[in-house]
Amino acid sequence: MDLTVWRTFVTVCRLGSFSAAAAELHHTQSAVSRQIAGLERQLGVALIERHARGVRPTAAGEVFRRHALATLNEADRAVRAARDAGDGAVDRSLAIGATPSLAAGIVPEAVREVLRSSGPLRWSLLPGLSAQLHDRLVAGDLDVAVVTDAPPGLPEDGRFERRFLGLDEMVVVVPAGHPRARDGRLPVEALADETWVEDNDGSATLLRRQAARAGISPRIDLAAADLHGKLALVAAGHAIALIPGVLRGALRPDVVTVPLVDPPTRGIYAVTPRRDPHPSAPALIDRLADSFAP
Repeated sequence: MDLTVWRTFVTVCRLGSFSAAAAELHHTQSAVSRQIAGLERQLGVALIERHARGVRPTAAGEVFRRHALATLNEADRAVRAARDAGDGAVDRSLAIGATPSLAAGIVPEAVREVLRSSGPLRWSLLPGLSAQLHDRLVAGDLDVAVVTDAPPGLPEDGRFERRFLGLDEMVVVVPAGHPRARDGRLPVEALADETWVEDNDGSATLLRRQAARAGISPRIDLAAADLHGKLALVAAGHAIALIPGVLRGALRPDVVTVPLVDPPTRGIYAVTPRRDPHPSAPALIDRLADSFAP
């Protein structure tokens, strides 16, 4: 696929207008329309829909937009790295992978502390599920992966070193106006009549295990494409959800977390290749471990 077309699509989504995107990209409006139509034919799904004030991505388009934006950012970094190497600047960038909940808070904060102590460092952050990040480690795309042992767990692989960072308690997130929003720790059976939303099998498995110990079966009636969609459904009052506790400091203001009695937990690990580790990886991992220190 042509990344130029991807860039056009992301620009249309950002500006909400074919004509505005055409002006910014120095294309004609008809050229922009043809590019988007061709991309939709390639993917076999509608990516853009019209509304009263312009255009916006469809559900499929929004999913594609997020991935396309990450790919374009990575492509831009690749160009800069190649040019820097051509100019004799060969400082090695630190490529970090993290699950979405960890990428939303503690990993950027740990990087900030590393930069404060060690000075400038080129780095990149790739969010993904634990299994996906393991594959990226195998491919040599990452120097550090910050992952969890939530189901289905972490694979054993002698090529990598794994360091335990700490335990993360799962919490329930509810709309800000929910009757339970200001309660203390709740047993999960107190939420037996609620509708739940989930965005991945690992979190759903933790919820079902917790409910089974209490003798109930949770109604997971809604599914979200990712963590952002999951929180949006909660904020709108459609459901409640089980989320990682590490997210509490990075949540939108229209949702509230409620702790559980005897909550499910996830182990958090930093995984690095044994061969040719990045020199800045140990400092980053130390800062991450500090995040879980009592």
